[in-house]
Amino acid sequence: MRAAEEAAFASGVQVEALMNKAGAGVAQAITKFFQKPGRCIVFAGKGHNAGDALFAAQCLERRGWKIEVRLAFNEADCSELMRKKLEDLRRRPPEILGATPSTRGDANLGMTIVELEADAAEAYPGITAPLLILDGLLGVGAKPPLREPIRASCRAINELRTTKGAYVFAVDLPTGLDTDSGKTDRDCVVADFTATIGYAKPGLVVDGALNYVGRLEIVPLDELRPPAMKPKEIIATPSAFHGLLPRRKYNSYKNQFGRIGVVAGSKGFIGAALMTSQGALRAGAGLVEVFVPEDIYEIVAGAAFMEAMVKPIVSCRDLLKEKADVWAVGPGLGKSRAAEILEFVEKARQPMVLDADGLNIASEKTSVLRRCKGGRLITPHPGEMKRLFPEEKESRAKTAAKFCDRFPVTLLLKGSRTIVAERGRPLSYNTTGNPGMATGGMGDVLTGVCAGLLGQGLSFYDAARVGAWLCGRAAEIAIFNGYQTEQSLLPRDLLDHLGHAFREL
Repeated sequence: MRAAEEAAFASGVQVEALMNKAGAGVAQAITKFFQKPGRCIVFAGKGHNAGDALFAAQCLERRGWKIEVRLAFNEADCSELMRKKLEDLRRRPPEILGATPSTRGDANLGMTIVELEADAAEAYPGITAPLLILDGLLGVGAKPPLREPIRASCRAINELRTTKGAYVFAVDLPTGLDTDSGKTDRDCVVADFTATIGYAKPGLVVDGALNYVGRLEIVPLDELRPPAMKPKEIIATPSAFHGLLPRRKYNSYKNQFGRIGVVAGSKGFIGAALMTSQGALRAGAGLVEVFVPEDIYEIVAGAAFMEAMVKPIVSCRDLLKEKADVWAVGPGLGKSRAAEILEFVEKARQPMVLDADGLNIASEKTSVLRRCKGGRLITPHPGEMKRLFPEEKESRAKTAAKFCDRFPVTLLLKGSRTIVAERGRPLSYNTTGNPGMATGGMGDVLTGVCAGLLGQGLSFYDAARVGAWLCGRAAEIAIFNGYQTEQSLLPRDLLDHLGHAFREL
């Protein structure tokens, strides 16, 4: 990052101009999740990271947010540019923010400045949502362990998050996290969102950093470019998907967008068949057929979307005669027909998304994944991955890469930072989603969405990346722009908001 900044400055880019663009990008990222203004507390260090945060606060203030700045250092000890950004905030019209100001004569100015002697939580007895904290304490290059007064500031941030329900937005990185290794200080800021500047740093995506980084948002800056070598790891963002889903021609017809065959469901698990088929329909599939055992046919036919065609099957071997363009196989199947399913997975020539019980069946004979007649995208959650690849105890990234070296499949390894892997392609980390997705049925919707995208001509790799991004973003929209919470979120909410997510691509 330092090298990228130095190259930008050497080419004539002004430090303050870059700071302003970074801060504006952070503010834009915040309003993506918090459309209604609230109260924003900026925890500011003394360098450029604080300047980024202060300019972001200035942008938020123009949108109606009430701003407070809590300084970790005496103002006189801060960098010249940081002090200038602080002064720019002071020039804003005065507001009464309800916090105890410092005694330096700022009471009639356009913001409240609080130095960090006071107990952070006691200063906010009756906060109305949203309460947002901007972590602008330290930037890239700072490494653990933390020192005072930064450590006290981090503790204050975490206390506000715990006791007042504040959302923490880290600017570039959570203070206390090493962006090279992902190692953290014991008092590292626990961020709900991290708006990282320019491009993602390696330490932000390692397994151990997940609960400190939270939702990762990239603030793109043309002036800051990642190293010019071929990347081994990339981040899935809307800009990376440009051109994958072009606008449809006016004379388009349904057969151009894929005939999806869904093989899912069994007694007690009819919902899996319904959600998978609905995911494929909402993802844009031209036709969706749902193949279910005869004993649940009537129930599924009565409950399915009217746009889906539900068909009973006697034997899964009969599916080899069907004319589907793409198969979605596994959700809710059970294992009573394991031999038939295994044969179908191996012999079907069409592309296939394999999930849930389809993976559990394959895990008992993984060699079948090397003999498949058509391409396969597999979408295991961590438990299913352990059954498929029990001998691997390494990081999720290394496990995904090794699995794809051993098997000629595309892997979508689900988790709080979903990984997409394919032999010869960079590991791709998904950025969207939230803990509300940790409930049954989310993976069924994802399977259908990925199958629907394959039917529209996307590659396995791109269908997996776009599908994961869309489902995660739909979940975010349902919570932050809708009426759901992490507790109330259901798979049907993803289906209801997929259209909104598509609009952002």
